[in-house]
Amino acid sequence: MNVLNMLLPLLKEGMVTTFSVFGITLLFSLPLSILVAKGRLSKNKLLSKLVEFYIYLMRATPLLLQLMFVFFGLPMVPVIGITLGRFTAIYVAFVLNYTAYFAEIFRGGIQSIDPGQWEGAKVLGFSKAYTFWKIIFPQVLARVMPSISNEVITLVKDTSLVYILGVMDILKAAKSVSNSLSTIMPYLYVGVIYLVVIAILTRILDSIERKVQG
Repeated sequence: MNVLNMLLPLLKEGMVTTFSVFGITLLFSLPLSILVAKGRLSKNKLLSKLVEFYIYLMRATPLLLQLMFVFFGLPMVPVIGITLGRFTAIYVAFVLNYTAYFAEIFRGGIQSIDPGQWEGAKVLGFSKAYTFWKIIFPQVLARVMPSISNEVITLVKDTSLVYILGVMDILKAAKSVSNSLSTIMPYLYVGVIYLVVIAILTRILDSIERKVQG
């Protein structure tokens, strides 16, 4: 009982952090990733190469390192010298990271569509914007939804990395109580929370997947 008495107040704070990071990351990274994917496929070579480098940088370095750089490193960069609050740094790092991953998923989906559909839409007099959003994108979304779902579930678990900036999340809550009482029980409780959250999220994502594919 002592474990739960100590753990519950920390869990409340930790769950606010976990869900806020999760929600804000999705809110910004998904729409941004579509724009980045289109930039990656742009006929403008300079733009395409810049986007390609950004995606490479985000995918080639650990998210933990990116969090540390955004919070600790940016203030030390000459000329830039940007200082961000802990939560702002977390949101920026997560959005930049997940935008790159989602962008690659959308890029693959866009490239999988038969180019003839673009040509057919052009013959019918449809604008490029109309063709993309009304004809191409619904097909892309149906094809990439399983990969998007996988990244969304991974995001839930990645939120535990915010501990590096001294922010309370549900895993750090478990660690704090575990260290105080020398017991592994807090980790078991938190493990159950992750299982429940991901089970609910999986059901929601499966439902969305059926709708976009159906």
